[in-house]
Amino acid sequence: MLGHKLRIILEPILLTTRRDFSAKITSWVELNRHPIRIESRAISAVNQHSALTLRHRININSAGFDRTRCCYTMAEYSKGDADRFNDVFQDLVRDITEDDAANPEIRDAALRFEKMMKYNIPHGKRNRGLTTVASFRFLASPSQATDANVFKAMVLGWCVEWLQAYFLISDDIMDQSKTRRGQPCWFRKADVGLDAINDSFFVESGIYKLLKKHIAGEPYYVNVLELFHETNYQTVVGQSLDLITSPEGNKDLNRFTQQRYDAIVKWKTAFYSFYLPVALAMYMVGISDPESHKNAKTILLQMGHFFQVQDDFLDCYGNPEVIGKIGTDIEENKCSWLVVQALKSATPEQREILEENYGIDNPAKVAMVKRLYKDLDLETVYKNYEESSYQDLMTSIDTHSGHLPKEMFVAYARKIFKRNK
Repeated sequence: MLGHKLRIILEPILLTTRRDFSAKITSWVELNRHPIRIESRAISAVNQHSALTLRHRININSAGFDRTRCCYTMAEYSKGDADRFNDVFQDLVRDITEDDAANPEIRDAALRFEKMMKYNIPHGKRNRGLTTVASFRFLASPSQATDANVFKAMVLGWCVEWLQAYFLISDDIMDQSKTRRGQPCWFRKADVGLDAINDSFFVESGIYKLLKKHIAGEPYYVNVLELFHETNYQTVVGQSLDLITSPEGNKDLNRFTQQRYDAIVKWKTAFYSFYLPVALAMYMVGISDPESHKNAKTILLQMGHFFQVQDDFLDCYGNPEVIGKIGTDIEENKCSWLVVQALKSATPEQREILEENYGIDNPAKVAMVKRLYKDLDLETVYKNYEESSYQDLMTSIDTHSGHLPKEMFVAYARKIFKRNK
């Protein structure tokens, strides 16, 4: 007699669709009529045996399966979702440009924008977009987890990637960056230059064209529109904080405080990179109450801070071939986590070295700053921070997840913990 838990080990050939799997479980429960929790670990041959853990929580009552909810815990994003996500991109580019390309008046602009989007949008890690899809799978009930809704989650995920590309194109111009995602920044291409400013405007406008085409008929359409507008505003505010803290030709290390750093990270990065993808999925499944969003935001903004500190560390210590860009925070006079920590512990003599060398685009001066970082043992400071912050994040998840699945937040935290790109 099987008890209240059933462990099923599925071979790859048996792992077909989520609907098929749920149907098999439904048949078993109808025979046994016991409340059960089913946990399965499946090894995907398509994913070259990388682990994908599925947790199907089934709460049975006399009315049947109305309260059924499925959750996904992934060491990596589903290979199937990732492949389909890539394919959807091409469709969305056509959605934006097809009509304009058929109009002889604006055909040239449409063809340029198509080339520009293919250069700037799809070549990153796509974490934000895939997190939108993964969050929908964590939160959706079986009745919501239709193929059509998964597609809409992918559209929303790509809209987040569109927003990211819009920020990056303009940010690279402001920072005079050299490379992005392993290729020259868009504005540095010989036939682009400052025309990239207008290109960034087009990328942003594409978000709302896609939302109107694919989401306009959904009850969460207004929530999604307002969320994108709000997130755009928050990120622009964060970018402004970044720029006024590190103005070109006006270095002042006294501006580089922990408080200012925390504010820049929260507004420039954490809202759009971490809260936005999960909040979109929450609205999709009907979670719109302020308390749930407040709880999610508390966890995800903390996760975003953790992520940005890692990014700052990798800018200095990461391998450019791995992270996809050449780190330039030192020569660009950025309010980086590393320089903030250096200023906290530097002696007067060491601070003078920073004053003389930080924020100057000269390889010898950059090397002096990096040598000072080594003397201050900032690598060890960072490793200690990473460990303690991860534990703080786990505590925050326990405290604030509320009715939202803890395993969703834990999966995302584990994905970025000790990352190298």
